[in-house]
Amino acid sequence: MLDVVERSLDGDKAQDIVVIDLSGKSSIADHLVIASGTSKRHVGAMAELLREELKKTGLMPVPLEGMPQCDWVLVDGGDVVVHLFRPEVREFYNIEKMWGAAGPTSEEDASTEVHV
Repeated sequence: MLDVVERSLDGDKAQDIVVIDLSGKSSIADHLVIASGTSKRHVGAMAELLREELKKTGLMPVPLEGMPQCDWVLVDGGDVVVHLFRPEVREFYNIEKMWGAAGPTSEEDASTEVHV
C-alpha cells in the first residue's frame, strides 16, 4: 500500500514527502505519510486521485477528512495514513515533530523524500 501512496503522490507533484514507520510505535497504521500541496486545489486533487488509486487496489472505503477546506486532508489508506497539507498549515501543526521525525528543512529540499 505504501508503494501505491508514494507513486500517486510523486505523480501528482506532492512536495516534501515524509514517510514515518509506525511499526512498534502505534497500532493505527504501519506508516504515516505527510506531504504538501501548493494550494487548496492541489491538496484536494491529490487526495481525490490518491483515493482512486487506493480503490483500484481493492481498498474500500477510502475515507477522506478535511475536503471542504483542503487545508489539511487526511486519507485513511488502512495500513497507511496520509496527511496532505498546504505548506503554511503543515508548518503550523508540525506533526512530524510529534512523531519524532525531521520535517522539510529548506526550499532546496522541497522535492526530496524523507523516510524515518
